[in-house]
Amino acid sequence: MPWKGEKDPYKIWLSEIILQQTRVEQGLIYYQRFIKAFPNVHKLANAPDQKIYKYWEGLGYYSRCKNLIETARYISKTLNGAFPRTYDELRKLKGIGPYTAAAVASFAFNEPHAVLDGNVFRILARLFEINDPIDSGAGKKVFTQLANLLLDGKQPGIYNQAIMDFGAVICKPAPVCGQCPFTRYCKAFLHEKIHLLPVKSKKLLVKKRWFTYILFEHKEQLAIRQRIENDIWHNLFEFLLIESASGLDEKGVLKELRKGNWRGKQNFKSINFSDVFRQKLTHQVIEGRFASIELQQKMNLDKDLFWIKKTDIKNYAFPKFIIQYLLKRQ
Repeated sequence: MPWKGEKDPYKIWLSEIILQQTRVEQGLIYYQRFIKAFPNVHKLANAPDQKIYKYWEGLGYYSRCKNLIETARYISKTLNGAFPRTYDELRKLKGIGPYTAAAVASFAFNEPHAVLDGNVFRILARLFEINDPIDSGAGKKVFTQLANLLLDGKQPGIYNQAIMDFGAVICKPAPVCGQCPFTRYCKAFLHEKIHLLPVKSKKLLVKKRWFTYILFEHKEQLAIRQRIENDIWHNLFEFLLIESASGLDEKGVLKELRKGNWRGKQNFKSINFSDVFRQKLTHQVIEGRFASIELQQKMNLDKDLFWIKKTDIKNYAFPKFIIQYLLKRQ
């Protein structure tokens, strides 16, 4: 991976933000695109928001992109492009938590701070048979203290990279114990508790939501809006959205549209419904359909909707849920 052995704090920071909640194979593609388009923090800081969001499109967890933009501009303009060199100063930056701060501090500046990602939690929990939940405050404190105790203070960057790689290659969720050099010492292996560790205490509550997207179409134009609410997909674009407890048929769509003072069916040439689409997020499952409405004449839109040419849709960043539909519609 191109970021391994990297000393440029900008590239390390960018790779770590991209790889949060993202598979390495997918993250690599986005990392290469970003580095090509924005080779340094000043290029990223000076780029328009919409361009950056477009490069991020499909990666998900868009609060990361929002924080990326804010931090890049702070470093570029306030710090003249110089990244903070210490863990404590890095932690003050938007979107940089303990793990990312430790990674940048150790990889770029050789500062002795242990990284704690999912791989490291798993290794330590198994080797030392730690039953403290990794998602609890007390548990995180135990793991942080142990990780820093084990850290090689002279070569923290190399050590951190090595332990993360070991967790990614050998001590995986389904581990390759036959290739592990630590089986003589691994308490979880010796006590047959490999698949019971690490422990998580919190059960993830998943919220289900139903979206019906309305595509107003007139000739070669579509109506879209930007999501500015404090909700998922913040700052991305979408079509007119009707959220309901369950799916809507044509009658239900028209009823909801009339609530918003839209013109009635007399202006509609046709309404075509898509298949059901689904996207699973960390805490939510989104299901829904798209209703494409061809208009006989262009109508006035609500203040947050605006018309664009269909050929210009590629210039706007949409959530993955909508991208699925647009790709199938082509």
